[in-house]
Amino acid sequence: MKKVAVLIEEMFDEKELLYPYFRLLEEGYEVHLVGTEKDKVYTGKSGLTEKSTHSSKDIQAKDYSGVVIPGGFSPDYMRRTEATVNFVKEMDEQDKPVAAICHGPWMMASACDLKGRKMTSFFSIKDDLINAGAEYLDQEVVIDGNLITSRTPKDLPIFMKTIIEKIG
Repeated sequence: MKKVAVLIEEMFDEKELLYPYFRLLEEGYEVHLVGTEKDKVYTGKSGLTEKSTHSSKDIQAKDYSGVVIPGGFSPDYMRRTEATVNFVKEMDEQDKPVAAICHGPWMMASACDLKGRKMTSFFSIKDDLINAGAEYLDQEVVIDGNLITSRTPKDLPIFMKTIIEKIG
């Protein structure tokens, strides 16, 4: 059974965490909610809480088929943890699907080489991606090799279809 990591941190966007989590389960993947700490309860932007199943320091990229990075303000917290950054970096280096939505590409800017890569995101972090070397496109989903990005919760259906196709 293929394993997929969905990253979680404080101030996650509930739709961007829960929709991918349940869609991936529905497809038959083993899905881990990976936080800075294992079994920690994280609070989303609207107050909903979810508990991590794994800690980023206790997992290895070689064991996963893909990673999903939800938005909200959680990616800013995620990238403060070296183990989480290293996990995403290793997933990218192993050419495995790294998918991020909304503010999720903030994490990619910290973990991946974005020079010349085509990407999208929530419009407010467009400059961050451009400054990291990415070519910004305003599209519902952008695929560049193993990187998959989308803009907002409205893009979740095509975002998830694309992730599921990529993971296989």
